[in-house]
Amino acid sequence: MPSIALYEPKMPANTGNIIRLAANCGFNLHLIEPLGFNFEDKQLRRAGLDYHDLANVKIHSNFSAFLNTVKGNRILALTTKGNSFYHELKYHKDDILLFGSETSGLPAQILDSLPESLKLRLPMQPDSRSLNLSNTVAVVCYESWKQLSFQGGA
Repeated sequence: MPSIALYEPKMPANTGNIIRLAANCGFNLHLIEPLGFNFEDKQLRRAGLDYHDLANVKIHSNFSAFLNTVKGNRILALTTKGNSFYHELKYHKDDILLFGSETSGLPAQILDSLPESLKLRLPMQPDSRSLNLSNTVAVVCYESWKQLSFQGGA
């Protein structure tokens, strides 16, 4: 199954929602430090409900450590700066869906290291800045899972 990667997430409620999503879709979740909260945060626990034990979550000390773990996997960056829409790509089972922090997105250094074809965006109204992180992750995860025929789902 594809994996979700959150680069320096700041808001515990968003990450809690994404933990719940990852558990329900069977996706791995990578959290890249520094995090804007600790894992005992009440908002994180409340948003994730009792799914924390059902999700496969890995915490990485920095982006380099994350890259070493996922070496060989295709990394797809979700960004408002992408030229391709998320639904136009053919997803693979070992893809990494990389999302930036709620406050600043993905840094230019990371975006510049990826091919333009792997920088994806969601369509929005012209004057909109961005969607909520957990909503964006849900939209893209379900598209990738749909393309993989909801493998493992019931």
